[in-house]
Amino acid sequence: MSFQSLIGNFSLILFVLLVITGVIWCFDLFVWSKQRQQHADAVLAQCSQDQLEQEKLRESLLKQPAWIEYSGSFFPVIVLVFVLRSFLFEPFKIPSGSMLPTLFVGDFILVNKFIYGIRLPIIDKKVISVTEPQRGDVMVFRYPRDVSQNYIKRIIGVPGDVVSYKNKKLTVNGIESTYQPEIDFLSDGEDLTYSKQFSENLTGVQHRILIDENRSSVIDRGGRSDFPYSENCLYDDEGFTCKVPAAQYFMMGDNRDNSMDSRFWGFVPDSHVVGKAFFIWMNFSSPSRVGSFK
Repeated sequence: MSFQSLIGNFSLILFVLLVITGVIWCFDLFVWSKQRQQHADAVLAQCSQDQLEQEKLRESLLKQPAWIEYSGSFFPVIVLVFVLRSFLFEPFKIPSGSMLPTLFVGDFILVNKFIYGIRLPIIDKKVISVTEPQRGDVMVFRYPRDVSQNYIKRIIGVPGDVVSYKNKKLTVNGIESTYQPEIDFLSDGEDLTYSKQFSENLTGVQHRILIDENRSSVIDRGGRSDFPYSENCLYDDEGFTCKVPAAQYFMMGDNRDNSMDSRFWGFVPDSHVVGKAFFIWMNFSSPSRVGSFK
């Protein structure tokens, strides 16, 4: 599922604003404020007005120009937002249903940016490792075929795993996932449709998935086999089997028959990881959805 952050390339925009306001703030602190002080002292030294009038004149001469005042006011706010968004938490909005029933269209989610390691903003280079992504995590990452897009899926396979999806049943390292039937799920898109809903136990991680029994198990990749490490995957009429390479992850949507994921475009490199999605902070169409999820 493809989705964008609240504003296009907001990290870069924020960084540019941070630099501009920071430079103005520093110049005013160390250069321009002193120049205003010197100018005020020179003017007042030649002034014959009474003390009250001199104080008013001094205040006027020392007053910051509006553009400097606004820059100085915005700078600490921008610093705070930049640090929070770059190293701690980042908001995203879900625009499609490939992660149903876990995430709905219109969910605004928070992503933990530091749980998988500290990365430098803009260039996304990891400088400090914290924990590794775990099987079953709902992870945000940059789409391997277009890194300008952010995707969200569930981690099905971590490095070294052998992932098999045959006849809509998932097996990881020879351990078949177990499925507990749930009440059918009603999708309220353009057409009201019911999907089979199951509680899937993915090697100890319990979460819900949707299955469309009318869809074939055959993975149609449009004849493409050009993704990196495609030789690690074998496709047949029942599904596929892939061995996850080092520093790569295999991702799938919870809406199994309505998700373009690693089955179609391949593995996600560790360098593309953004963070772990963990909290719905708003859905204007359904406020009751606010809360954590797994």
